[in-house]
Amino acid sequence: MISRLCRLLLRLIGWQLVYELPPAAKSVVIGYPHTSNWDFPITMLWRFATGFPMFWVAKQEMFANPCGGLFRRWGGVPLDRSRPGGFLEQMVEEFAAREVFHLAIAPEGTRRKTDSWKSGFYRLALAAKVPVGLGFMDYSRKRIGIERWVTLSGNRDEDLALIAAYYADKAAYRPEKAGEIRFRD
Repeated sequence: MISRLCRLLLRLIGWQLVYELPPAAKSVVIGYPHTSNWDFPITMLWRFATGFPMFWVAKQEMFANPCGGLFRRWGGVPLDRSRPGGFLEQMVEEFAAREVFHLAIAPEGTRRKTDSWKSGFYRLALAAKVPVGLGFMDYSRKRIGIERWVTLSGNRDEDLALIAAYYADKAAYRPEKAGEIRFRD
């Protein structure tokens, strides 16, 4: 029932769903581009419409408010940013503790304009030995989903070139705020 309702809502606002099944029980999913507050509710509608068991990570402070329980039920994973080892260590632990775990990460790390991506998704996928889903929101065509899965080679330049080529025709809600697909040197 929830799936049908979410599909209907997305259809009513003009969005087309794309969903390629994951090749494994665990993965990292890139969420790009991420330039608007609208990205989250539309993505959550997609998640429930497709039934994809997607998790997402956010600072633990988001889970301390009255919505914290709801965020957890919707797949939220709190990140303790004060903990030594930080993001990578905590997420590797999450991958090890779960039988099914598809973690969505916005590599820009913010909705503001950035000159590069954070490399956490890349390092995590290599460390956990999981495929990467190329998740997207294309506001120009009103398409959302995952239509391609890749296995990273470990060659950052080649892997980023492949990822950048895929996202070249995907338009953000605010294109001027979309981060450049490269890692900081």
